[in-house]
Amino acid sequence: MDISQESSTFAATYRAMMKQISIFLLALSSTLLIGCGEFNTAFKYGDAEYKYEVAKSCYVKGQYSHAQDLFSNLIVAMKGTGYAEECLYMMAMSAYMNGDLETASAAFKRYYQSFPQGIYVEESRYYSGRALYESVPDPRLDQSATTQAIAELQSFLDVYPYTRLKTQTQDMIQKLQDHLVEKELLTARLYYDLGGYMINCLNGGSNYEACIVTSENALRDYPYAQPERREEFMMLILRSRYHLARQSVETKRLERFRQTVDEYYGFANEFPESTYLKEAQTYLAKSQKALKGQPLEDE
Repeated sequence: MDISQESSTFAATYRAMMKQISIFLLALSSTLLIGCGEFNTAFKYGDAEYKYEVAKSCYVKGQYSHAQDLFSNLIVAMKGTGYAEECLYMMAMSAYMNGDLETASAAFKRYYQSFPQGIYVEESRYYSGRALYESVPDPRLDQSATTQAIAELQSFLDVYPYTRLKTQTQDMIQKLQDHLVEKELLTARLYYDLGGYMINCLNGGSNYEACIVTSENALRDYPYAQPERREEFMMLILRSRYHLARQSVETKRLERFRQTVDEYYGFANEFPESTYLKEAQTYLAKSQKALKGQPLEDE
């Protein structure tokens, strides 16, 4: 999943749309404002009305960092006025366009909680989740943010089940779930690669058992995972069952080879044309041989 590339394309499209909206907002202003000097003057010395006009001008010109700073500064000053709602929303959108995604998500959430009947409440719920979606970490890292993004986007669909943004929201949720699947797959692969390395298994168990449990949990928790991911999880389970059986004590050895045989048939039935099938068949043959009491060549 290439979330960053998709997000870049979306941001470019949305910039164009928001620029048109902001031109309308700017038309309400009596003054056109430009330049860093004017921003500094407004930020340090301007009254609320002046800052508001400069903030809108900065947004229209794509100066999202300046706009974010000014709108943030205005939120308290405009509290209780007719401008408070727009200032909070525009601050959130400025942060989003500026790439400050964590701040943007929090601000959008603050908006829809503060103004549940507001003009921008649907968009704020959507962008609160979208900002989190665009900031998910690499699959190798902690995925708490990914889980949070899924929850926020699902909450948006729960509140607006017929929204015009339904398709893209569902697509984001699916990609985030794929992201979590990738995390589990990396973990399962790591356990398998560690194999018989026992120093991290001082409390009992084995890396092969950990690979099996991780893979089985992923298959249960993400039943709609991409077929190629499901195939790899099942192959990791088959490999791990075979190697676990090989290193088992006699009292567990035969039962684990039987489990390997069962695992093979489950895999072969679901993926009869798998590129892993030849490898899988070797585990079947060796397991059947072990069940007959015959020695394995690689032992």
